[in-house]
Amino acid sequence: MDDVMSRDLISDLPQSIIESILTRLPIRDAVRTSILSSKWRYKWATLTQLVFDEKCVILSNDRCKVEDGLVNFITRTLFLHQGPIHKFQLTTTHLQCCPDIDQWLLFLSRNDIKELVLELGEGEWFRVPSCLFNCKKLTRLDLFRCEFDPPPSFKGFLCLKSLNLHQVLVSPEAIESLISGCPLLESLALSYFDSLALTIRAPNLKFLCLEGEFKDICLENTPLLVAMSVAMYMTDDIAEHFEQSSTCNFTRFLGGVPCLERLIGHIYFTKFLSIGDDVGRLPITYAHLKVVELNQVSFEDMKEILVVLRLITNSPNLRELQISGSSNTLAAIDAPDLDFWEDECPSNCTFKQLRVVRMTDMSGVPHEMEFIKFLLANSPALETMSISPCVYVMDGRLNMLIELLRFRRASAQAEILFIQD
Repeated sequence: MDDVMSRDLISDLPQSIIESILTRLPIRDAVRTSILSSKWRYKWATLTQLVFDEKCVILSNDRCKVEDGLVNFITRTLFLHQGPIHKFQLTTTHLQCCPDIDQWLLFLSRNDIKELVLELGEGEWFRVPSCLFNCKKLTRLDLFRCEFDPPPSFKGFLCLKSLNLHQVLVSPEAIESLISGCPLLESLALSYFDSLALTIRAPNLKFLCLEGEFKDICLENTPLLVAMSVAMYMTDDIAEHFEQSSTCNFTRFLGGVPCLERLIGHIYFTKFLSIGDDVGRLPITYAHLKVVELNQVSFEDMKEILVVLRLITNSPNLRELQISGSSNTLAAIDAPDLDFWEDECPSNCTFKQLRVVRMTDMSGVPHEMEFIKFLLANSPALETMSISPCVYVMDGRLNMLIELLRFRRASAQAEILFIQD
C-alpha cells in the first residue's frame, strides 16, 4: 500500500496524456510544472500548442512593465521549446507593432506551424512579415488589426482551411488572390472592411461570414457553401453606387449556392439583394436550406419583399424563419399595390417543413400583415409563430392582434404568440 502511495503515477503516464493535460492548462502554469521534479523539467517544452494571453504575466498599471514581461516570457518559451509547434496564438491588448513578433513568426515558420492566431491591441498596426508567407503547412490563419501585403511571388497557402481577417489592411486584389490561392479553404470570415468590392472563388468553401462596407460582393464559385452570415453597412457613397447598379445582386450572390443550409442576413442584406434587375423565376432551388434569418427588412420596399418571397418559396425544406422589420410606418401605412400578393405569391406554394416563425420589430403595416397572412395560410406543419411589435407601435397593437386572430391557418396546431415587452 505504501509503495502505491509513494509512486508518482502522473509522471509515469504516457507522454501523449501528459501533453493533453498540459495543453489544457494556461501556458504560464504549464511552464511552471518544470519545478515539480527533474522528470517534469522539460515536459512542457514539447507542447505543440502554445496559447499566450495577458494571463502570462502579472498585470500592473505600468504598461511598459507588462509589455516587457510578456515579450520576455514568450521569447524565453520559444527559445526553450523543443520540436514542432502546430498552433501559436497570441491574444493581447498590450502589444501592437512589436518587432519581437517578427522574430517569433520567423521562428514559427521554421517549426511546421499549422495554426496561427494574432489578435493585437489598438494603436499602430502590425505589418505581417514576409516570413509568414513561407508557412506552407498553415491550415488556420486569424489576423486582427494587421497590415497584410503578400509578396508578388506568393501563390497561396495550399493547406489552409480557415481564414479570418478582422480589421486587416489589405488590397481587394490581394484578398481575392489569397482566397483563390487556398484550394482547400472551407471557412472564411472577413470583418470591418471599408468600400470593398469582392469576388469570391473558393470551390471548397462551406462557411462564410462577411461584415463591413461592401461596394460589391459576388460568389462566383462557391458550390459547397452550407452556412453564411452577412452584415453590410452602407455609407452615402456606397448607397449611391448600389442605386446606379443594374446587375442583379440576388443571382450574383445567391445564384450559385445550391447546398446552402443556413442563411443569416443582417443590416442592409435584403436591400443589397434587391438591387438590380428583377430576378424573375430563380434558376436554383435551395433544397437544403433549413434556417433563414433576415434582419431589418423594409416592408415598404416592394423589391425587398420580393427578395424574401423568392428566397423562401424556393426553399422547400425550410424549417425555421426569423425576420425583423424596419418599416417606416408613415411611409408604408397607405400600402399601395396590395394586389402584389396575388400577383407574386405562387398559388400552389406550400411550406411543408416550416415549423417555427419569428417576426420581430413589426409595425403592423399592411404589407407586413399580408406577409404573415401568407405564411399562416401556406404552412401546414407550423407549430409556433411569435410576433413582437416594434417599440414605437403602441396604439396599434390591439388592432394587430385582432387582425392576426382573423387569419386562416393551414396548421391546426399553429400557436400564435404575441410578445409585448
